[in-house]
Amino acid sequence: MDTSSPLIDIGHVIQLSVAPVFLLSGIGIILTVLTNRLARVVDRARRLEEAACSSTGEALEERRQELRVIAWRARLMNLAITLSTCSALLVALVVVLLFLGAFLNFNATLPVAGLFILAMLALIAALLLFLREVFLAIAALRIGV
Repeated sequence: MDTSSPLIDIGHVIQLSVAPVFLLSGIGIILTVLTNRLARVVDRARRLEEAACSSTGEALEERRQELRVIAWRARLMNLAITLSTCSALLVALVVVLLFLGAFLNFNATLPVAGLFILAMLALIAALLLFLREVFLAIAALRIGV
């Protein structure tokens, strides 16, 4: 008796896709943290630009230096957001391939593994950029910039 049915197959694919879907939720939370942090950096830059307009001499140079650090932090955050988004898209493609492989009856093992590895590499890079931005912010506090 053949116990294989389309419902069993789809149930198995849904089981396989649960972990990537949870990963998507986690990446979404990371994206929220990154965008909130970027918003704070942008707000600080706007306040500094306003303050720089009324500054002269050494105070103006300090504001410019802090603006340079903030611009670098914003670039790091933008890149981290981009990589996190790419990671989420790659994970979503993994889920799509799981279902396509089941429905179209082809072996999606290699593409799924490759996309998942790329997703993890993008996420690792994004988290390293986030960590670098945090260290840069702390260093700027220590040196009074």
